[in-house]
Amino acid sequence: MPVKKKKTTKPKEKIVVTKGKKKTAIARARVKIVKSGNGSYRINKKPAALLEPELVKNEVLTPVWIAMDVLGDDIIKKLDIDVNVSGGGIMGQAEAVKAAVAKGIVAITESEELRKAYLNYDRSLLVDDVRRKEPKKFLHRGARARFQKSYR
Repeated sequence: MPVKKKKTTKPKEKIVVTKGKKKTAIARARVKIVKSGNGSYRINKKPAALLEPELVKNEVLTPVWIAMDVLGDDIIKKLDIDVNVSGGGIMGQAEAVKAAVAKGIVAITESEELRKAYLNYDRSLLVDDVRRKEPKKFLHRGARARFQKSYR
């Protein structure tokens, strides 16, 4: 009777998928640990460092900067972050990306210290913003605005 060989399996890479929302923008972030080399940070298949305008780039890089301060550069450089974002406007998408990336980094590093640092900086990094635009009412100018009343 032939002897059966055991199949050797590779250790599975640790991958975390998270989402972030702001208004109608939804971002899905995939964070994984890379064993060698520098990790990358891409948004819709483009490097985050090439984003324009500068305000949006700073907003998107905020969770990475905070993580570098708390955990150190070496851990963050081992993370590979891919984000797909759709819907909403430029700033809504930036806020959604920021939330998704922060949640992903906290989940993969399992650092309570980093989680507290994010909450101290801005609660919206870990908690989605549920506020939405109030709909316009019929026979009125807007959601709350009314036509002026004239007595003469």
